Amino acid sequence: MTENAPLRVGADMRVTLHFAVRLMDGTELDSTFGKTPASFVWGDESLLPGFEKALRGLKAGDRRSVFIEANKGFGEHNPDNMQHFRRKEFPADMDLSVGVVVSFNDAAGAELPGVVAECDDEWIKVDFNHPLSGRDLTFEVEILNVEPYVPEQPVQIR
Repeated sequence: MTENAPLRVGADMRVTLHFAVRLMDGTELDSTFGKTPASFVWGDESLLPGFEKALRGLKAGDRRSVFIEANKGFGEHNPDNMQHFRRKEFPADMDLSVGVVVSFNDAAGAELPGVVAECDDEWIKVDFNHPLSGRDLTFEVEILNVEPYVPEQPVQIR
């Protein structure tokens, strides 16, 4: 590599970019275009693997639109992530209509959101899949900067 060759997205790189994520019908789900750009360190798991892989080898100034299959984005819809609860397990005054997000705690105590998928007088069916699971997406990106990642060193005061 020559001294003046542009840095490319890959291991040990901090990447600053604009992005937009859209459903296949063009509905925009999230975008930084016209706003503050996003930054991440390659491999820090802040991006889904399918998105990160689509960026590998790009350099500042590159723009790309990439199709991301559901299984490389938020995963396929998993029927095992649909759970049934008795209505009496919830507070009587709680809104449990279809589409309402309900928070639960997993075994470790972490918050786990679920969406009410079905309800009747006795049972509530909650979907714990990511809302975008099973959905193909397009990912538009513009790379603004690629630089070596240098972890901050803790300051030692003597």
